[in-house]
Amino acid sequence: MNANEGEPSLTASVVGASGFTGGELLRLLAGHPDFEIAQATSRSKENKTIGHVHPNLRGLDLRFSSPEDLKSVDVLFAATPHGVSMDHIDAFQDAADTVVDLSADFRLDSEAQYDEWYDGHSRPELLADAEYALPELNRENLADADLIASGGCNATATILGLLPLFEHDVLSGDEQIVVDVKVGSSEGGAGGGEASSHPERSGVVRPYAPTGHRHEAEIEQFLGVDVSFTVHAVEMIRGASATIHAFPEEPVSKGDLWGAYRGSYEDEPFVRMVAGGGGVYRYPEPKAVAGSNYAEVGFELDPGNKRLVVFSAIDNMMKGSAGQAVHAANIALGLEETAGLEFAGMHPVGSP
Repeated sequence: MNANEGEPSLTASVVGASGFTGGELLRLLAGHPDFEIAQATSRSKENKTIGHVHPNLRGLDLRFSSPEDLKSVDVLFAATPHGVSMDHIDAFQDAADTVVDLSADFRLDSEAQYDEWYDGHSRPELLADAEYALPELNRENLADADLIASGGCNATATILGLLPLFEHDVLSGDEQIVVDVKVGSSEGGAGGGEASSHPERSGVVRPYAPTGHRHEAEIEQFLGVDVSFTVHAVEMIRGASATIHAFPEEPVSKGDLWGAYRGSYEDEPFVRMVAGGGGVYRYPEPKAVAGSNYAEVGFELDPGNKRLVVFSAIDNMMKGSAGQAVHAANIALGLEETAGLEFAGMHPVGSP
């Protein structure tokens, strides 16, 4: 199934392709050595060219089509709002051997969790079949997966920051952990509403869902820990930046922390360690990973070693969404896992 030489050997469709995330999926698939885009669907933009909505993709010779008439493909990416995929999953699975859902519809394990955090679930019998898309957490279970659930961007940034601390017993799960995430306006999607309009968004550092944010459910599920979690909207287009305060029960050294993070991420192709080095960008920043599938993680200890501060930065539309989805699909289909995702980002960057 390796098509790195010659023509693409696999077909892919994007449902909900007129949104921001759908556009990112099309961009990645258009440059992917192994995929040919068969279909991009949109109810509101049917028959319009891709470039009409995504000007960076004007060279893509493709028009939006109706999601009611899905072609048979190897993999289908569903970039739809929450609640759509669970109601159309039979059609998606009839159309494709592998379905990658970028909504929240299959991220959690149980119907009870959806009752608590969302508005219930119409297909709870399928939850056990879904694999979480984040490779750093779930790589071994992604091979040959046929239903994949991409993680939430805020949860992804938080999990990547905390994961090594639990994998290497720096934290036990009994400690107090406070997470503050700052995100760009693209998290609200192409139809983000009044709060995402430029006059309202400009200049803000605005908390939303100060408690009870739905992404807490993913953090709790995959790390087994409760966190105090708040998200702020800031004047940034792309990016999610997590600052995490943890209070270890036992003294921790910088050597312990380097050992933990290197142990978890040294061989990961899309995680970069940035922890207090030289230059301007001494800790992770969304600006440094804009447009890429990279995550940056770092840390600092306060002078008394009582508080550990962890930093994690991603592009919410890449590592937190479309890039994570393509990365997971690569693994599921037995492709080179970095295929189509090698873009390193840009510097300098204007408005991120």
